Amino acid sequence: METIRNWLLPALLAAGQLAWLWPGASLAGETVPGPAGLVAVLAALAVETAALGRRRQAPVRALACTLGTLLLGRLAWDEGYFGWGVLVALYSVAVRCPVPVTVRAVAAGLGVEWLLSFVRIGLRPALASEWAVGALVYAVCVGLGEARHQWLKGRSAAARRLAGAEEARRQAGDTERRRLARELHDVSAHHLTSVVITADAARRLGDSRPELTADALAFAERTGTETLTSLQRLVGLMRDTDGGADPRPMTARIEELIAGFGRLGRPIEAELPDDLAGPAAEAVHGIVREALTNALRHAPGCAARVSVRRGDGVLELTVDNAPPRGSAPHGAGGLGSGRGVAGMKERAAAVGGELTAGPEPGGGWRVRATLPDATGPRSQSAGRRDVLREQRLADPALVFAATVLPLVFAMVTAEEWPGPSLRAAVPALLVLAVLVTVHAVPLLWRRSAPWAALLGVLATSWLWPVAVAVADMPARVSQFFATGALAELLAVYAVGVYGRGAARTWPAWCAAAASLAGVLVATAAADGELTGAGSVRVSAVVMFLPLVVMLAAVFVALWGAGLAVRRRRLRILALDDFALATSLWHAERAADAERRRLAARLRDAVLHRTAAMVEQARQGRLEEVAAEARSALAAMRELLHGLGESEDPGRRLAPAPTAVDLDALCRTLTASGRNVTLRGLPEAARDLPPSVALSAYRIVEAALGAGDQGPARVTLRRRRDTLRVTVSGVPLAVTGPVAERLKVQVEAGAGRITLEQTGIVRVLLSARPSPAPVQEVSPSSHA
Repeated sequence: METIRNWLLPALLAAGQLAWLWPGASLAGETVPGPAGLVAVLAALAVETAALGRRRQAPVRALACTLGTLLLGRLAWDEGYFGWGVLVALYSVAVRCPVPVTVRAVAAGLGVEWLLSFVRIGLRPALASEWAVGALVYAVCVGLGEARHQWLKGRSAAARRLAGAEEARRQAGDTERRRLARELHDVSAHHLTSVVITADAARRLGDSRPELTADALAFAERTGTETLTSLQRLVGLMRDTDGGADPRPMTARIEELIAGFGRLGRPIEAELPDDLAGPAAEAVHGIVREALTNALRHAPGCAARVSVRRGDGVLELTVDNAPPRGSAPHGAGGLGSGRGVAGMKERAAAVGGELTAGPEPGGGWRVRATLPDATGPRSQSAGRRDVLREQRLADPALVFAATVLPLVFAMVTAEEWPGPSLRAAVPALLVLAVLVTVHAVPLLWRRSAPWAALLGVLATSWLWPVAVAVADMPARVSQFFATGALAELLAVYAVGVYGRGAARTWPAWCAAAASLAGVLVATAAADGELTGAGSVRVSAVVMFLPLVVMLAAVFVALWGAGLAVRRRRLRILALDDFALATSLWHAERAADAERRRLAARLRDAVLHRTAAMVEQARQGRLEEVAAEARSALAAMRELLHGLGESEDPGRRLAPAPTAVDLDALCRTLTASGRNVTLRGLPEAARDLPPSVALSAYRIVEAALGAGDQGPARVTLRRRRDTLRVTVSGVPLAVTGPVAERLKVQVEAGAGRITLEQTGIVRVLLSARPSPAPVQEVSPSSHA
């Protein structure tokens, strides 16, 4: 289908040119080129057709070729070679290229067109009208192309949002599990690990420092209560997957967190801004808690320093701890879940930042994070908008067309005027140019303020009869004011498309018809066309009534066309919103299911042990507090490692499919009646990183599921550290929402994708193994 669309229009243009070449020109009595000219025309036509067939893939190259064929064809057959391919190629450039490229393309096209006009006409008054007509046609062509470009850009953005939402829906369960795992890890790492370490220290030093027992029991009771509160929040109150951060400053909470670690017997220095807030502050809180917990676990009693500095739109977080002393007892390294650094990196990446962690040259440990500061000072120019850069080419092109059209009609007949009349009409032509320009300028705001644009057009049109009466303009010039009514037509259409309240926009065509009819009658009366002093009013009425009826019919048709376009666009947007809302709803349902499943396991495995720990602390039983804390921590760790399993053994979550499962996918499709062949699977899928294997499967699955019913072929090739995936026979997968979904999936894996119009999807993925995770504990022998 896409191939037919590419070649249908070039074929029709070529057929029209050939029909005019023979027998059209002979029947019309036009001169037919000789043998050499005929060969040149046919060669130009062949090159033009071939170039236009590639206008969607290479629009600039197609325009360059058509400009060359225009020169060749016009030189060989000046009066008979159409050269319409230039307009088609220029339209494609405006649709598919940025504005600077389009502007340069217009300049090149006009340069060639004006050069040919100068060669054909010479320095005559008709040359100005020829140049004006060329500029008018090119402006309208580019304006239509730019309007199409904006529409396609919006559709592409909508398709990308829908593809992203669909991908989020498919990964909602995994995303929620990862988020809940991070929350649970924070609870286990900070609260329960601290209780275990404090209780162990109090038991070990109870004989020499008996006051530590009371402090440890109080700390266990307080921390256990905080743990119960956090778990209850996870079980009962957490309903929003991305609920946003508390807008209030969090500096006090972070300082309280640091002070709590200081009470455990380690000196901690802190340097924090006073107004930390937003998602970045939430990330700072979680990273500091995790980093200090790791330091407490692996280097107990050693000094630490927390620093948060605000830079150019970012927060620089640094957590340093000194190396453990040789005589210090071994930390509680076996109590962690083994994903502390990974959790900190995930927390930083969730707000768009980066985090690194590793040993220092002196034997200590440093955690460094760079986070975007959404609440920091902003430059005053951040909110400024460049209206000229945001202005579309379509609106200036329409203003130019409404301005030039009356001038073109006036200049076309300029050579027929006698010499004195022509010289006398030059000032009148200047007045005409100024008036039609002022009349068309309000169209620049036809999208943002359609009613104001219409009122501006109607108001400036009443300057016409005033100018005719005051400036004493010749009849040959003043009669061309009527062609300026193009501005009214465009303004009424804009009200139908962009005006608020479709049912309340009908006064637009009524006002336009009455106003334009009155302007034309008044201009005719001021120009002396309504002769006879006693019959001027009667003639005006006789002219006004049928003119209103005719104009009303035209304006109603344009207004109805605008409403039809408006309804079509709103219907498309409504379908997009419905699809997006459906994907988000399914994603939320999947996340809710994960939360309910985890909540049940939390209640059964952790909550009652934590409550028992608090009760034992209140009764002063230190041994039982340590035992219950370890038991709750072990249950939490087991829960973290088993998040991928279902409560019901008969409904366990299936493992994520990988490239190895492509064989089963292709066999299933073949069994359903579609011929799908697979090549290169065993060698290409061997030892692939899990993320790459999953991406390859999802990409092939999406391409084959686009809706095509014909035969398809899947080819996998492994070369060193790259995996090439080629899916052919899927023309529906290279356009529309499926193509956008494929782009999102490939970009998420840092790969490259090529979509060919013949129905081939080519994907290049990096098959390099993921780097080994950073160690949480310094490799120093003192650790």
